[in-house]
Amino acid sequence: MHLYRTRHGIYLHQQDWFLLPDQDWDELIAHENLQSYLTTVAASGTAVAAPDQGSILAPIGTQEVWAAGVTYFRSRTARMEESKDAGGGSFYDRVYAAERPEIFFKATPQRVAHPGQGMHLRSDSKWMVPEPELTLVINPRGEVIGYTVGNDLSCRDIEGENPLYLPQAKCFKLCAAVGPCLLITQELLSPETKIQLTITRSGAVAFTGETTVSQLKRTPVELAGFLYRDNTFPTGALLMTGTGIVPGDEFTLQSGDEISITIEGIGTLINPMA
Repeated sequence: MHLYRTRHGIYLHQQDWFLLPDQDWDELIAHENLQSYLTTVAASGTAVAAPDQGSILAPIGTQEVWAAGVTYFRSRTARMEESKDAGGGSFYDRVYAAERPEIFFKATPQRVAHPGQGMHLRSDSKWMVPEPELTLVINPRGEVIGYTVGNDLSCRDIEGENPLYLPQAKCFKLCAAVGPCLLITQELLSPETKIQLTITRSGAVAFTGETTVSQLKRTPVELAGFLYRDNTFPTGALLMTGTGIVPGDEFTLQSGDEISITIEGIGTLINPMA
């Protein structure tokens, strides 16, 4: 089942569409048994028309967005290459093999772009790329209640100059996007679930790439556990799980580019670069 947050209310899609009586996204996410509750709503509710695509908002309320890095071998290799001149290359190799993952703060809700909303090209970066990521939605009790599609917009030149610049490379206005919906499930996604990235420029494909969830080194439960270790999230949190698709070193985003990220079973998140 899929949850959509829209300008006109919260919709549930399970074969048919249902407009939920709930008005507060945070309260809904914190529900004691969300999947059972939504099943009951679908069984007793009246089907309605699908929401207008232009009304769909990011599936986030007051939750913070965090991210895990170096969880795919491809990401580990790219990070080592971009930072080797700064002497930080071996850090990423060590993180990839370590028990403790890299987890960093990514965005407040105000920095998250809705589906279709333009993301921000940082003015002091000359090497920016999108990072398509399976994103966990975690309730206040630390339970992974579902998944969405995430775009961890990153400045590779800033991070590569010095790993201590990571917050500036990752966190700025409209630096993240999530959506278009939240897949509610208690099951792990199939390892063969595809994650696809397509970047179009002036109507032509500028880059395309694909990976699968099987390439993710750490499990969602493991990553959520580290995020919540000695930490509290009163309304829950979103956690991007890393990327296995990294454009070549010669590629950087430009104004007008359109980023399309598809994860099987969840949907497609599309954002232009403003």
